[in-house]
Amino acid sequence: MKTKFIFITGGVLSSLGKGLAAASIGALLKARGLTATIQKLDPYINVDPGTMNPFQHGEVYVTDDGAETDLDLGHYERYLNVPLSQNNNFTSGRIYHSVISKERRGDYLGGTVQVIPHVTDEIKQAVKGVANGEDVALIEIGGTVGDIEGLPFLEAIRQLRSELGSENVLYIHLTLVPYLKAAGEVKTKPTQHSVKELRSIGIHPDIILCRSEVDLEEDIKRKIALFCDVDRDAVFTAADVDSIYEVPLRFYQEGLDQKIAILLKLPAKNCNLEAWKELNYKLKHPKGEITIAIVGKYVDLKEAYKSLHEALIHGGVANELKVKLRYVNSEEITPENVKAKMSGIDGVLVPGGFGTRGVEGKIATIQYAREKKVPFFGICLGMQCAVIEYARNVLGLKDANSEEFDKNGENNVIYLMKEWYDYRTEKTECRCEESDKGGTMRLGSYPCKIVEGTKAMNAYGQATIHERHRHRYEFNKEKFADQLVEAGLVLSGLSPDETLVEIVEIADHPWFLGCQFHPEFKSTPMNAHPLFRDFIKAARNNKK
Repeated sequence: MKTKFIFITGGVLSSLGKGLAAASIGALLKARGLTATIQKLDPYINVDPGTMNPFQHGEVYVTDDGAETDLDLGHYERYLNVPLSQNNNFTSGRIYHSVISKERRGDYLGGTVQVIPHVTDEIKQAVKGVANGEDVALIEIGGTVGDIEGLPFLEAIRQLRSELGSENVLYIHLTLVPYLKAAGEVKTKPTQHSVKELRSIGIHPDIILCRSEVDLEEDIKRKIALFCDVDRDAVFTAADVDSIYEVPLRFYQEGLDQKIAILLKLPAKNCNLEAWKELNYKLKHPKGEITIAIVGKYVDLKEAYKSLHEALIHGGVANELKVKLRYVNSEEITPENVKAKMSGIDGVLVPGGFGTRGVEGKIATIQYAREKKVPFFGICLGMQCAVIEYARNVLGLKDANSEEFDKNGENNVIYLMKEWYDYRTEKTECRCEESDKGGTMRLGSYPCKIVEGTKAMNAYGQATIHERHRHRYEFNKEKFADQLVEAGLVLSGLSPDETLVEIVEIADHPWFLGCQFHPEFKSTPMNAHPLFRDFIKAARNNKK
């Protein structure tokens, strides 16, 4: 069977949930026994989101091969349970960079380089390249129909229908059907205008997904079908739900997967959603409840911690617990008020981040968790802050710090590592001070050796693991490891050559662990990451 392509566009406004919709459709197709892959095309000019402000873009998701990608790839991996790569996320910046590089090399033989056909051809090549023999390839177009920067992508997918054959291409348009509480009715006009805009550039949607606060009545669906020129059974409600993991089940109840199968002539197979049903049952029927404090500086923007948030929920599912998250602004924490700020907390998590803002509040929180035996989990910068706190308050190095915060400090237990061995390329990677910001971090999956008899070994149950990284600074092992180990800090995870410290913990604490990598990127709803599973378990025991 040739690969079938499903293109998902969005209209009216952004943040309607195209990523979740695409991921949920992928989950349904996999539940039908099909193989599927998924790709995000982002219209912004940045080469990748790695240097973008979290307040503008939210989380930067990292793949095994070190690509810094859109946060929707996190949804894709969690729902489809397949590892993705840099080929699953292309931006306008990356497309144009490739075209310009080819022009400079003379690949176009002196011809005039234009948006059509050169840029659109590059986009089509990226789309076709992701298929790789899969039954279905889902392609999400970022932004909103009508955006100027998105036009080359829409033109490219318009052309692909002719090239691949209409029987192999399906267009799904996600749009908003607002509910006006004052009038007590939903309005279809935004959807009509959005579809009109899409049709004006030559794309006729086969399916319309209607994002709404409420389930749409039959007459509303008929109206949308009539004015947008689609079959009545091609209009579906994408209503608000209590949990994002309900979306595949709601789409199945609407019959979305069946309509897709009919239009693309996919094999007639039953949809096995037992695992999704069990997941949602556990989410709705927990056997207890705990509260976790997430102490960071982006607490007003939950999108910055998207994968982290979901991984904690997964850890709760694994322990049949409801996990309540309390976001605490680390800038507001001091040694004097930390006890009050942590009141009613069963576990503390300090996430990754960059820069000095809020760091002293994180360190004060970590000291409180260590001394009061509150389960603590530090990720990336959170681990680095834990090492700083231990060096200051246990080892006695009162000026202990990170080179990120004090370049000339005498006791920088965290420092900027200039080179490291990359096991994927079998080369030593180097970093220089003058490098561009993009791509200068240790990125992607690296191996880690776990030490026997540690909390890390209890969680993983295996001697070697692979986890994803995104950071510039490292534990200064050569200078400070011996002192810190003598003071009681356990180095429970090391790189294979033992030059890099990946995990630290404290033996005489119920659960105190920090890791340099980002375990949240490998957690899925049906298979919680072992560190999150054990952290939530420790928080439950602490509450008891």
